[in-house]
Amino acid sequence: MRNVVLITALGALLATAIAVSAQIWWRIGEVQMSFQGIAALILGALFSLLLGGGLMALAFYSSRHGHDEAASGASDLRRGRDADGDDREDGPPAI
Repeated sequence: MRNVVLITALGALLATAIAVSAQIWWRIGEVQMSFQGIAALILGALFSLLLGGGLMALAFYSSRHGHDEAASGASDLRRGRDADGDDREDGPPAI
């Protein structure tokens, strides 16, 4: 039930943002943009896409090669060590 309320609220917020953006777009009317403005718009969009793609690639690489577990100490807990790296003496390793 809580998820339904959250999704409904976020959907309403998205619909409102789209409606307001469309209204502003239609009220502005015809806008002339120079070649430099078009070039800046295209380069900015491409740079944003490349940056986002690169960061996602780094996140996947880090996750697949175990760097995330090493940073959080989760791999030590699986090996039967506590967060400080000392061997645990209280039973089997935590998962």
